[in-house]
Amino acid sequence: MHAGYVLKSEWTKIRSVRSTGTTLALAAVFTIGLGFLISLLSKNEFAKMSAADLRFADPTFTSFAGTSLGQLAMIVFGVMVVGNEYSTGMIRTSLAAVPRRGTFLFSKIGIAALLAFLVALVTSFVTFFLGQAALGDYKVSLSEPGVLRAVIGCALYMTLIAVFAMGVTTILRSPMLSLGILMPIFFLLAPILGNVEATRKIGRFLPDQAGSKIMEVVAPENDTVPYGPWGGLAIMLVWVAVALLVGYLVLKKRDA
Repeated sequence: MHAGYVLKSEWTKIRSVRSTGTTLALAAVFTIGLGFLISLLSKNEFAKMSAADLRFADPTFTSFAGTSLGQLAMIVFGVMVVGNEYSTGMIRTSLAAVPRRGTFLFSKIGIAALLAFLVALVTSFVTFFLGQAALGDYKVSLSEPGVLRAVIGCALYMTLIAVFAMGVTTILRSPMLSLGILMPIFFLLAPILGNVEATRKIGRFLPDQAGSKIMEVVAPENDTVPYGPWGGLAIMLVWVAVALLVGYLVLKKRDA
């Protein structure tokens, strides 16, 4: 089947599943809403800081605090995009219609990633502007160094979270098993490894810990992370690439 028809077919599948649209909407609501609330609360905290401490305050990163919850919905979106075909048994029909499994998989992921990025891009700009409005006198401008990179980086981060979930679900071939593994990793294991002194050097190389660096404009005080914003995003890209590659190999070698 021609690649254009495969892309159109995958778009139709994604659009026809109500849960995919709902999860993207929730990702936007969680990211924007929590980011605004935390920015509002942080305004008072910034007011209590000394001039020395304010040098390490990051108003941009503060406005993106909601991504910690918004990424949950992005993970669910990524899992549902791939896992829905396995849970309904439609994967057999899809692979019969598109025998070239690489074309099938990467058309699905490409369409879903583009949709996720468009939603994430709008979400990141809205989140930034509302967050800065909530910060009042402590706000920063989009034209200041590193800010636009962080805003676009937020969209890239959220998109890559979804794509990573798609890769993992392709490997596991089960939405429930994928969610059962991904949720504890991102909301329990990664924060623990990243905040405990003994495991911090390991935790900083996990996909979310590394990838979120792209949203920082001001490095934290006594920051010892051995990479910058783009380096962190590159580490996350490696995780995503490995998940997709293994997913493709599993799909290619196993029966539906």
